[in-house]
Amino acid sequence: MSYRIHPSERVRHTIDQRAFLRVLAEHLPVENLLSDPEDLRPYECDGLSAYRTLPWIVALPDSLEQARAVLRLCRQHGVPVVARGAGTGLSGGALPVENGVLLSLAKFNRILAIDPVNRTATVQPGVRNLAVSEAAAVHGLYYAPDPSSQIACTVGGNVAENAGGVHCLKYGLTVHNVLNLKLLTLDGDLLELGTGGLDAPGYDLLALITGSEGLLGVVAELTLKLLPLPETAQVLLAAYESIEQAGEAVAAVIAAGLIPAGLEMMDNMALRAAEEFIHAGYPVDAAAIVLCEMDGAASQVQSDIARAHAVLTASGALSVQTAPDPQTRKKFWAGRKAAFPAIGRLAPDYYCMDGTIPRSRLSRVLAGIARLSEEYGMDVANVFHAGDGNLHPLILYDANRPGDLEKAEEFGGRILELCISAGGTLSGEHGVGVEKISQMCAQFTEAELRLFHAVKAVFDPDGLLNPGKAIPTLPRCAEFGALHVHGGKLPHPELERF
Repeated sequence: MSYRIHPSERVRHTIDQRAFLRVLAEHLPVENLLSDPEDLRPYECDGLSAYRTLPWIVALPDSLEQARAVLRLCRQHGVPVVARGAGTGLSGGALPVENGVLLSLAKFNRILAIDPVNRTATVQPGVRNLAVSEAAAVHGLYYAPDPSSQIACTVGGNVAENAGGVHCLKYGLTVHNVLNLKLLTLDGDLLELGTGGLDAPGYDLLALITGSEGLLGVVAELTLKLLPLPETAQVLLAAYESIEQAGEAVAAVIAAGLIPAGLEMMDNMALRAAEEFIHAGYPVDAAAIVLCEMDGAASQVQSDIARAHAVLTASGALSVQTAPDPQTRKKFWAGRKAAFPAIGRLAPDYYCMDGTIPRSRLSRVLAGIARLSEEYGMDVANVFHAGDGNLHPLILYDANRPGDLEKAEEFGGRILELCISAGGTLSGEHGVGVEKISQMCAQFTEAELRLFHAVKAVFDPDGLLNPGKAIPTLPRCAEFGALHVHGGKLPHPELERF
């Protein structure tokens, strides 16, 4: 279905497609410009495939100067432009606009330098996340952020969404692992943000750009922080008879002062699907499992694993397994990383949410999701970066059944509002994109939204960069509030106890 862009978010221009193609062709080879509907079709959506819009034109520059030219010409003619990496995003952040240019960075895919002395990698934005670690491994180094899509997603897209992964609890999100970057503005200017040091004078524009979802500029080059490969890593698998118990166990691990490299959780539906798909050795009768990994020096890992084992056992685990060898450890993690495609085998479609809550409220929020599942009559498989409170409920539905997608969307919105009411936020790593833009009206006040728009206007005064994404207009929020939010409270009486 097409994304329902709010009238206040539309960008209009007067130049026709053929005329603009001729203008672009003065700066890019003709073969780098796509306009035939069949050529445009692969770009009509990202990983959130529920929404589809055919782009007006796709531009595939293969040099910095070509990319600058595209941006300058879009600014000159008032044409909206959406930057796209690998298209693995799950919030519709790279969804094209029907009268705009989709700027693909697929050809910017070179690793420019690996510096083992300073432990950095300088790369173009189209480099795959996993490729950075593969290139650095010969030096005993790796790149820590590891989203589940790391085999395909690009580092430029990771910056746009501030991606995390199963190891972000200990090693941080993308924002904590980028040292500097080069940014193309809509005017085609090249800015260099960040520094090789721990701090720099002036505003922290590097942090501002990370997670800005393509609304402020286009990343052209990045310098990433590399870490030494851990001496050893060990993982525990704990099984629980209730999902609430598992949630309390996660909070107990953190409360004990432990900092796992990864602390993940899966409910029964998710772990069964992953087991049938990967054969990871999961206990399929458990209501939920917790994966807890420690890494570092061998002596420290041995001590931390023993402490974590004691905490998980004391929290009521039915069983706690220690992976006996590296192969079993890899299988445990392979099941978790394959959870999304595995769950895709359970229903024709699923709608993946991404909210974050305080860890202490994990079990209560999970109970709230279960109540909503009963209310909507839709199954939910739950997969979490539990250590940092990042939830990924997957709502199962059938897009071919009339009304199912709309019901799944409404259900997903209520889950996000549940997260907000619990003191959390509506996104942990997938970004807002088009998926969560209306719920932004519940997360932020009018004054805060005005400030967001003021920041965007500094970089993009005409609103041409990725319009209709991430930051809602005040007219959209006025409409959302009139229909959905009453007296400043979210309409969920079951949340009042939070």
